[in-house]
Amino acid sequence: MPGLLAFVFGYFAFRSRIKGVYLSIITQALTFAAMLLFFRNETGFGGNNGFTDFKRILGLSVTTPGMRVVLCALSGVVLIGLFVMARAIVNSKYGRVLQAIRDAETRVMFTGYDPVAYKLSIWTLSAVMCGLAGALYVPQVGIINPSEMSPAAGIEMAIWTAVGGRATLIGPILGAFFVNGAKSWFTVAFPEYWLFFLGALFIAVTLFLPNGLIGLIGQLRKRGRP
Repeated sequence: MPGLLAFVFGYFAFRSRIKGVYLSIITQALTFAAMLLFFRNETGFGGNNGFTDFKRILGLSVTTPGMRVVLCALSGVVLIGLFVMARAIVNSKYGRVLQAIRDAETRVMFTGYDPVAYKLSIWTLSAVMCGLAGALYVPQVGIINPSEMSPAAGIEMAIWTAVGGRATLIGPILGAFFVNGAKSWFTVAFPEYWLFFLGALFIAVTLFLPNGLIGLIGQLRKRGRP
């Protein structure tokens, strides 16, 4: 379903040559509109409460410690699998064309490639990956409500990428672990300062660590060499 929705939206958006900040604004606006729609009780999605009481998957209880370990391990396996797939895509001819479209879309179009088909395919694939993440997230948390579609969630993911390291595959993963680890600690120790810390972290990374934690690790390795 996420892939189908992404395909329909991407088809019209990319054919209209919407890109850059305009695409970001439209996607955030549509997500916010969907959140407001799902908040309405008459839509049948639980309103403010969303969907709760997730107890079983295929007849198996999700609340037992053993099942929680299985779901956690399954999340790790899926993460590794998608990382390997993404790495294969980046190193393939298809991935090189995508990078060329990112850097100079007009030149790619003049050389005979159709940027719309490439962008639409990778857009749809990313939506499928997000759908898998959501399918693994809900059983472990036990609840899903429309607030998960708030623009803040998308912004937080962008911060993961900035903190971990842009233009890398491992960077966003590292940033997600770091930011969410800090969030778990701050929301318990200093809950009122978490958003201030998140904003300060993003500013600090933008000014002093443009390559994120990956760049910092690389610098430390260079200094450690004789």
